[in-house]
Amino acid sequence: MSHPVYRTLISAAELLQLEKQHQSLLIVDCSFELADTAAGERGWRERHLPGAHYLHLDRDTCAPMTGLNGRHPLPDREWFAERMRALGLKAETQVVAYDNQGSPYAAHLWWMLRWLGHEAVAVLDGGLAAWSAAGGPLSSHEPPAPQASSFAAVSSLSPTISAEALQARLGTLRLIDARAGERFRGEVEPLDKQAGHIPGASNRFFKDNLAADGRFKPAAQLRAEIEPLLAPHGAEATVHYCGSGVTACINLLAMEHAGLAGSTLYPGSWSEWSADPRRPIARG
Repeated sequence: MSHPVYRTLISAAELLQLEKQHQSLLIVDCSFELADTAAGERGWRERHLPGAHYLHLDRDTCAPMTGLNGRHPLPDREWFAERMRALGLKAETQVVAYDNQGSPYAAHLWWMLRWLGHEAVAVLDGGLAAWSAAGGPLSSHEPPAPQASSFAAVSSLSPTISAEALQARLGTLRLIDARAGERFRGEVEPLDKQAGHIPGASNRFFKDNLAADGRFKPAAQLRAEIEPLLAPHGAEATVHYCGSGVTACINLLAMEHAGLAGSTLYPGSWSEWSADPRRPIARG
């Protein structure tokens, strides 16, 4: 029997059905809190989707910080592929990522797996709350260690751009900043070295992609809201960033779900950009 491949979002009802059918399914809890970096893993140990493994944002998906490479640096691609091999990922595996914070960390894993060239990855729409609301079971049992796989990264589905390349192309790209409006405008900066944004950027707060219940807005609505931000260049000339390259992935996921494919992530984001006083910044 062939199974549907989920590439952007999967509903709780769809996942409940898929669990009954799919031979190669990997569920990953990505829950995380910046203010308490152990909270996500504690929460996973207390309750998670049955069989779900846990990936820690800092430990499992990011490189060490140097002070100049941002707060959540992109790791070596092969290093991350090895992390996924340890979870048993295969080319045919359908991955479902979720978190309990409105999906930014799940969207980050979605982007990371596409960066390895793995297409069958989706975010559980609405996360743990939607799963519970649909009557999905929860478990406190740690899943057995999976058998390591021979997964190999292939051509990336997630383009990136460096700070240097981005600076050289300022004015020729559309830039979308996923941070809250007050941080974008430079009114406050609780985390990084300078306040403001990259010159020429527009602001779309990552939470603007979600409805009140924490699920993503319908694809047509997302498209109608996002398309005006892309003019005149279109999706493929659009670069997304945020504070550290994580929450921008929700904007990328929303665009992909809305049929606006092909835009790029600046992984270093504001935390890397603002660490170099020679780079231009804008406020307001």
